[in-house]
Amino acid sequence: MMADILFEKRGKIAIITLNRPQVMNAFTMDMIDQWAEALDEYRKDDSVHAVVLTGAGERAFCSGVDLAALDAMDASKSINRKNILWEHIHRIALTLEQLEKPMIAAVNGSAVGAGMDMALMCDIRFASENARFSEGYIRVGLVPGDGGAYFLPRIVGMAKALELLWTGDFISAKEAKDLSIVNHVYAPQDLMQKTLEFAERIANSPTIAIRMIKRAAYQSANLDLRTALDLISSHFSIVRDTEDHHEALAAMIEKRTPHFTGN
Repeated sequence: MMADILFEKRGKIAIITLNRPQVMNAFTMDMIDQWAEALDEYRKDDSVHAVVLTGAGERAFCSGVDLAALDAMDASKSINRKNILWEHIHRIALTLEQLEKPMIAAVNGSAVGAGMDMALMCDIRFASENARFSEGYIRVGLVPGDGGAYFLPRIVGMAKALELLWTGDFISAKEAKDLSIVNHVYAPQDLMQKTLEFAERIANSPTIAIRMIKRAAYQSANLDLRTALDLISSHFSIVRDTEDHHEALAAMIEKRTPHFTGN
């Protein structure tokens, strides 16, 4: 039997695939635990420069938590339900918060509820023309349990986020691109190739600069201008001493392709 979640490395890129297409790649708690552990390993592994998340098949990226698996847990009390989220499902968002490497979602099909949230917590998203997005919690009388109320307003603005959260309406890949939820939309057969090409380009860029850009961008979103400029001046000074910076300058002067070592 194939595993419910697959982990693969292609050169400097790690690929995570949700592999339950028969249930629209709904995740179980066991998948969540493996997923979080893998992300933590990739965070520490200097040979991994970028991570890609996708789903198996063309029907769905992820439909959220597997309700059958959830029902099998002791969720009869509210404190237990909270702990299922906090101790399991929320591990992905909290681990990603510590991941300074690029995290890219290849949204191959429908992303619904927590499945949409899992895409939103990635740094950027590419989508298949078949992809659809919905924060469908309201359809079953629930609140967004996996960070949707945090991530979505930061991407589309508060008013549009509330519209999508309050209605649970589906939006197409094109609409998602217009709202900056996804960066690019591709034909289904081209999605992974285009995503991996982008991931490889970033993975082969100056490693320390890439990570510091991500850190600065996220931290600056919650800082005043003076503090953000103070932070970036430190980053700028540090990367000036890296081998990759000196190699980039030399390659520019010598009119050749740079060779970065990640140092």
